[in-house]
Amino acid sequence: MKPIFTIHAGEYLVGSYIEENYKDFNIWIPSKDTGIDLLVTNKDNTRTVSIQIKFSKDFLITHGKKEYQNDLVSCGWWTLNREKIEKSTADLWVMVLHTFNDKNMQYVIIDPTELNYRMNAIHPTEKSLQTYLWVTSKGKCWETRGLKKYQQDLVVEDAFENNVRNFSSFLNNWTALEDKLNT
Repeated sequence: MKPIFTIHAGEYLVGSYIEENYKDFNIWIPSKDTGIDLLVTNKDNTRTVSIQIKFSKDFLITHGKKEYQNDLVSCGWWTLNREKIEKSTADLWVMVLHTFNDKNMQYVIIDPTELNYRMNAIHPTEKSLQTYLWVTSKGKCWETRGLKKYQQDLVVEDAFENNVRNFSSFLNNWTALEDKLNT
């Protein structure tokens, strides 16, 4: 059995967020790694949602362009395994973007089928699936890996358009969790 103190930062942050904001939900930590990091149940434990969590520190301060600092909230970077996304048994994936302002965590909550579709559309040939998610001060979230400088400028200026790269509808949107547990 995996000791509780070995959960990683992302698991802790997601668990803490859910505990604080959903008093009627219970959180469970699996005893072994099966691709599910947390189980969340409704109050009477009759409905369950399984969650895979991926964490990234904020790369805005260390790697972000100075001219973008005021217009971006956080910039995360993940290396994902395409096969693990395709075969995921988790109901939801949560990408945690730690910000330098610890009261301003950002979460992208997405179904693994949707994540797989988007990663295949954006990065169809890369063996090592690198992804960057940027959260803007306007509350938008974009996948920006591989964008040209002028496209990055458009993201920061809130003028970029690309439906597949736009992750804004998943940003801090816990509706999928709520719907699965409250129905």
